[in-house]
Amino acid sequence: MNNKDKKDLQKQNNTLMHVMVKDNNIERALREFKKRVKNSNLLLELRERESYEKKSAKKRRLGKLRALNIKISQKD
Repeated sequence: MNNKDKKDLQKQNNTLMHVMVKDNNIERALREFKKRVKNSNLLLELRERESYEKKSAKKRRLGKLRALNIKISQKD
């Protein structure tokens, strides 16, 4: 691998989520990919970007969420 290939691979690693398939074990690679997507909160971000939410609605939603978290933490 020359320097250009290494730089391209490094650039790809920074921008895309990928998994290397070893020994043609696609099931294992798929499991690993799903775990990485879940841990990176990528799906959560995509759901949030599906539709526009006004700033006031976002503030209201986050305020309710904070109040709920405070209520739950005080119970314990």
